[in-house]
Amino acid sequence: MTQSWHDLLFAHWRVEERLLRLHIPAAFSIDRFDGSAWLGIVPFTMTNVSARGVPPVPWLSAFPELNVRTYVRPRDGKGGVFFFSLDAGRLLAVLAARAMFRLPYFTASMRVTHSGEAVRYESRRRGGAAFAARYEPAGPVFAAARGSLEFFLTERYCLYHVDPFGRPSRLEIHHDPWPLQPARAEIAENTMADGLGVRLDGPPLLHFAKRLDVVTWWSRPLRF
Repeated sequence: MTQSWHDLLFAHWRVEERLLRLHIPAAFSIDRFDGSAWLGIVPFTMTNVSARGVPPVPWLSAFPELNVRTYVRPRDGKGGVFFFSLDAGRLLAVLAARAMFRLPYFTASMRVTHSGEAVRYESRRRGGAAFAARYEPAGPVFAAARGSLEFFLTERYCLYHVDPFGRPSRLEIHHDPWPLQPARAEIAENTMADGLGVRLDGPPLLHFAKRLDVVTWWSRPLRF
């Protein structure tokens, strides 16, 4: 598939690994940086969501998405993203992702507005998690240096999940390096990690990215 990701905020907190471990399949180990596990909350807007070679349908292929994630490794050692939840503003996208990949997608009422470079982002799952924030870039574009915390948190080129047959699986992703910027944010509401039993204490580490074009492949079971 092809996708474009716009006005993305990476908000990351250092968290206790034991709390995440309860929600991650045994086939995956938690990836750590300097001994710590990290949890990310990532709001953005998707466009151009379509099978490769098929023109995107404007209404169906553009919608807000908000994910809650950490970082894992299977036994072959290739690090990637593990999603605890993905909220989207299109019911069809949610149903398709749940059916094809068994990813934990949820429908949510979502609203995204802009004022200059600032983004106001609101998401509320029916009877569930909510996020509301205003965020914007706060510095020049840079590429994360290999070995840095920024590289660890952002330069991930696959995601891991358990497929509909119960098999640990990997979905490969290709894109250019992230055009990161420092960011500032005012987070008015954030209950996205409450269902995990994780308290997000203290200010998050923030990064912004204006746009990234992405290609994804079909998910494949891991071979151990």
